[in-house]
Parts: sequence; structure tokens; C-alpha cells
Amino acid sequence: MNQQQKAKLVLEDGSVFTGYSFGYTGNTSGEVVFNTAMNGYPESLTDPSYFGQILVATFPLVGNYGVPEPNPLGGIEQNWESSMIHIKGLVVCEYSQNYSHWNANKSLGQWLNENKIPAISGIDTRKLTKQLREKGCMLGKIIVDGDTDWYDPNADNPVAHVSVAKPITYGNGKKTIVLVDCGVKNNILRCLLRRDVQVIRVPFNYNFLSQQFDGVLISNGPGDPKVNIETIENIRRLIEMDKPVMGICLGNQLLALASGANTYKLPYGHRGHNQPVRLKGTDRCFVTSQNHGFAIEPSTLSEEWEVMFENLNDGTCEGIRHKAKPFFAVQFHPEASGGPNDTEFLFDEFINLIDNK
Repeated sequence: MNQQQKAKLVLEDGSVFTGYSFGYTGNTSGEVVFNTAMNGYPESLTDPSYFGQILVATFPLVGNYGVPEPNPLGGIEQNWESSMIHIKGLVVCEYSQNYSHWNANKSLGQWLNENKIPAISGIDTRKLTKQLREKGCMLGKIIVDGDTDWYDPNADNPVAHVSVAKPITYGNGKKTIVLVDCGVKNNILRCLLRRDVQVIRVPFNYNFLSQQFDGVLISNGPGDPKVNIETIENIRRLIEMDKPVMGICLGNQLLALASGANTYKLPYGHRGHNQPVRLKGTDRCFVTSQNHGFAIEPSTLSEEWEVMFENLNDGTCEGIRHKAKPFFAVQFHPEASGGPNDTEFLFDEFINLIDNK
């Protein structure tokens, strides 16, 4: 790793931003997206929803608190949102080589280099973010030397890359929840297990309908929800069973598609820890963590469904619920690692649906 080795970010519209490499000294390509969070980069980098993307941090200083050491407990990594980095590359304005935090054991640059993730600093991220807001998400490359091919994660099925390969069971509570893993964040598992349940984590395309369970949670994950045909079909059959169902992020979109609604790609998505949402029909507002590039088209919801939450920035649908049955889903992250925790109560709502069934 050489902090002063020049690198460049190249966008598919021909724009070039020149800076310095501080991660792995190699080339990479992916979809360029921006995150408005002020902190939480270890959690963001290990979030499976970022699979195939080059992440732009809008907060100007990154790396000042280093990276915590791995801390697996009960089969779940406690300090990260999965066991590995999922982004293709990182773009920052200023990288802090000196870090200080009580649980840090290495620098961000070291961590990226060890995991072969290129990163570039010295970029005008305000200008870059403005460009992405005006033109929408674009493919991009981080080039240290030579060139590399373009990679579009949306032409792939990224969920297949981040889901577990076989079922895994956690906990031994009285109620059993099937967790459909489309790229689940670890904090969803932590939030469920704190509520004294047993969780059976299954692959995204696993047919779990013949198993014994009390409720189903459909997780977050990357990419276009429409490519997950097997998952959508399983959910379509699930909602005929009247078992309580909760969806988060991609799970929200998959539940909508299974009910007959439509989804669409947002111009630049919602990514950060500061998205305001309102509970539809009330004055109750919450600050939420989000990471998604697609949304539900509310006008396509059937008469049996309604919008549950709405985004106060752009009016997009932030959640849906069935008018009569125990099904609901949210576009934001109620587990919110790292923060805010305003909507974690939704896990209690889900457990209450199960207990009262």
C-alpha cells in the first residue's frame, strides 16, 4: 500500500476524478453510489446490500477511528454486518492515516488492503455526489494502473452471491422464525435473538413452506428484486398461509412483488443513516438508516394492501402492510447498525403478531 500512489475514478459518462490509492493497489469496477452517513463505515462496508458497488462516503473525513477486530459470538460476527467486505471499492475526500478508538486493531487502509479492496482519497466528493444526484447512479472504475472491464451488478443476480448456501439455526426460543437470507445484516439476527426466538436462516431460494414455523422475516439484500423469481414465488405461496410476515429493505420489495405490485429503480437510491420517514396517516416521524436502489410503485398495490411509511424527502414508499392479515414490511433498516435505533420497536411489533396468532 502506498498512500501517495496516484489513482483515478472513471465514470461511464467519461468523467475522471484523480486522487491517491490508500487501499489495495489494484483496479476495480462497479456501480458508483453515495452514502450520507457520518460514521459506521465498518458496518457499511460489510453490508451485503453493497455487493458490486463502489461506495462514495459523503462525510469528508473517513478512517479516523480505524477498524475493530473480528468478534464472532454464537456464530454471528458482532462488530461487522457480515464476515467480509462486500463493496468493490471505496471513494473518500480525506483519509485519516492515524486512527484512535478503544476497539480498533488496524487502520481502514490495512483492512482494505488485506481484503484486496481498492480505495481512493483526495476526491472532491461534494462535486461527485452532485453529479450522481443529477445523472443518477453510474458504473465506474477505480484505476491504479492500466485498465479493467466495466462491471454492472444489476446485470447479475447479486443475492445469489451473498445468501447462505444451506440452512443455519440460531437460538432456542419458544417461537420459530424463518429468516429468508437475501443478504441479511448481522444486526437483524441480533435483534431477533434478543427477543428470545429460534431463527432458521435459509438461502434466498430455499423452499421452507413445508417446515414448522411461527413467522417469516424476509431480509435486506442487493440488486433488482425482480430477478429473484424463486423467492417471489415462495413468498406468494407464503402469504396464502396467513403466518405473520415481516420484510426489510429488499424484503419489502419482494413482498410487494409477490402481492402483485411493481417496483422501479431510483435515480440514485437512498443510502445513509439520516432518512426521515413518516408513519402514513399520522404525525409520527422517524430518522432511519437506509441502503437501497429500488422502490415500490404505490399505485400498483392492490386494494388489500396500503402504504405504511413514506419518505419525507421525496415522497417514496417506505413500507407496506396488509389491511387484514399479519403482513408488513419496511424499506428502511429497523436494526440500523450503526444507528439510529428509532424504529427497532418494529421487531417487537412482529413478535407481537406471532404471539397473538
